[in-house]
Amino acid sequence: TAIVGALVALSIVALVLSLVRVEDVTLPPTVKYGMVFDAGSSHTSLFVYEWDSDKENDTGVVSQTLSCDVQGQGISSYANNPPEAGNSLRECLDKALQVVPAEKQRDAPAYLGATAGMRLLREQNSSAAEQVLAEVAKTMQEYPVAFKGARILTGEEEGAYGWITINYLLDSFTKYSPKAHAWLRPEAANIFGALDLGGASTQITFVPEGSAVSQNEASEFTLYGYSYSIYTHSYLCYGQNEMLKRLAKELIVSSPSTRVHHPCYPKGYNETVSLSSFRASPCTDGSDPRLPLGDSSVTLEGRGNASGCLAALRKLFNFSACGQSQDCTFDGVYQPPLRGQFIAFSAFYYNFKFLNLTEGQPLAVVREAIEGFCTRSWEDLSSSYPKENPKRLPKYCANANYILTLLLDAYKFNETSWNNIFFQMKAGSTDVGWTLGYMLNLTNMVPAEAPARLKGHRTSLWAAAVTFIILTLVLGLAALLL
Repeated sequence: TAIVGALVALSIVALVLSLVRVEDVTLPPTVKYGMVFDAGSSHTSLFVYEWDSDKENDTGVVSQTLSCDVQGQGISSYANNPPEAGNSLRECLDKALQVVPAEKQRDAPAYLGATAGMRLLREQNSSAAEQVLAEVAKTMQEYPVAFKGARILTGEEEGAYGWITINYLLDSFTKYSPKAHAWLRPEAANIFGALDLGGASTQITFVPEGSAVSQNEASEFTLYGYSYSIYTHSYLCYGQNEMLKRLAKELIVSSPSTRVHHPCYPKGYNETVSLSSFRASPCTDGSDPRLPLGDSSVTLEGRGNASGCLAALRKLFNFSACGQSQDCTFDGVYQPPLRGQFIAFSAFYYNFKFLNLTEGQPLAVVREAIEGFCTRSWEDLSSSYPKENPKRLPKYCANANYILTLLLDAYKFNETSWNNIFFQMKAGSTDVGWTLGYMLNLTNMVPAEAPARLKGHRTSLWAAAVTFIILTLVLGLAALLL
């Protein structure tokens, strides 16, 4: 009787187990990490990003985890000591490994992108540029990350990736809908243009009207299932640091003397420069016959003349090369008509922030504020801004007037469209720049992972089955004892 009872119980258990539904259980997406070094002309920064492995329309939803400023100048400054370029990255790489989980580090792609400073070094000394890149690559390969390369970006890549960053952070491409529990494209997507001003170059990028992009400046991207055709152009030697060098050189050659008046520097401020320094950059054309020979020095004496500063800066642009063409900026460069709103970041933002200039202020107010700043003496400025870098403080007048010249005379913003420019450096907790756009484009090239699946049982039925088994065994044991 006991044996028969046990067999009956086992048969019932088998029947119950066969009725329990086996389902596919979708595991949550895994988090991936990536890092990008922005090796600019004046400094280098590292940004670490993370995103879920299941992507939205083949583009990762990326957020910034860490930003780290590398100590020292840009890697192009190590042309005479390339190994130090690599060593300079170590502190930030160590910090990156503290935020990326150990089990994720080997799969984290790591890139270094060099911009205008290295583009200039490559023009001047290509072998030195290659050695610097080789040394930074050597250092990054020593770390447990998936090193993907160190290379020099083109100016157009820098502009395009900056444009992607801005529109991603401002939800122009996609926005999360709590109601739909999904990422959706805004119905009336407001695509912003990008204005970037660095130390050695400046970039402008936007989506023109219709098919206005017909030149080599066109770039095409597919993001979140939509295609975009943008206009982007980079002007090498028109970054603010190279502009200041070019301005100083033009003032010196136009007034050959050991003491030269500088209209953009504050009155009472003097700066001594070596003529040999103008031969170190392709931007200042060291072979210019107007440049005095030898390594003598010249003292630049500040005059605090706002109108004279503007006039001197305008001479750095070749506006006559455009003739009567309306689709032209300067130096004969094609540009379609401006369209939409723009985010101005990097040096655009930092200079205007220092002068307390923000978007929404009428152009007349901006001009008046800049002119008022330019007329202040060096004694007044140095006592009013004791914490400001004394090497940077005397240059704000020149930088601000240069920004006005670039935006109004070159890019052709006017009294009305000026209100379409917004100066900012962050969106949320994320820095505006080309690195996030670079990482977003990278994730678009990596196939989306299929969500991991396991065979699982519905919890309620499985619990009922286990309970039934236990009861059956207890009853069977009781029958045997009886």
